Amino acid sequence: MSDTAPEFSVKIAETESELRAAQALRYDVFVRELGGGGEMVDHQEGLERDRFDQFFDHMLVTDKATGTVAGVYRLLRDDQAAQAGQFYSEDEYDLSTLKASGRRLLELGRSCLHPDYRGGIAMFHLWSGLADYVEKNGIEILFGVASFHGTSPKELANPLAMLHHNHLAPPELRVRSKAFQSMDLVGVGNLDRKRAMIETPALIKAYLRLGGFVGEGAYIDHAFNTTDVCLILDTTRMNERQRRIYAGGRG
Repeated sequence: MSDTAPEFSVKIAETESELRAAQALRYDVFVRELGGGGEMVDHQEGLERDRFDQFFDHMLVTDKATGTVAGVYRLLRDDQAAQAGQFYSEDEYDLSTLKASGRRLLELGRSCLHPDYRGGIAMFHLWSGLADYVEKNGIEILFGVASFHGTSPKELANPLAMLHHNHLAPPELRVRSKAFQSMDLVGVGNLDRKRAMIETPALIKAYLRLGGFVGEGAYIDHAFNTTDVCLILDTTRMNERQRRIYAGGRG
């Protein structure tokens, strides 16, 4: 990469080649880097994909100078989930409370950044693009699974307990893990808060800063070598400062 700050474009994939570019970045991050897998992962072509891809919108952030896909997000509105027969995360979480809310839902997933663009402004462009998408589609609640690397709850006890004690969703938004793994693994008095924050992935911390919650219980995903939590963000509960962060400083 050059010393000058890259310029980015943000768009929803419209062609098969754009979808494959998103799946290729997902393969590099989730399979090569993090050791994940799955039934439809194509190791020969280097694509991470599944049966839900055809129903999702795929947001790509691209470095305009090099054509490199710097980041991707996978987005599923409730009307698209109806076509798919379910939300992706319904394999892991009981979403009854959200689905019964009567509010407009958007499921987020497969968010990742190219290694060369981490810690820069590519993530800002993903968030900004997401904010535009949410506004355009009248979305009220965003949710989706986010992952810790590894499948040992004991090793993740501090961050999981921190989420449980401090960020549990209110009852009307509280989804529950189907293969229930308690996150109440360390008492409040024994919680190592510094370690908990260090061990919490940046994406999860970003949602917490925006006023996000987590569902009850974690889900151990052995195929992807992750421990998942379900994040929930109610846009009506965000204060003005949080809205400005989320909208990329606008408004």
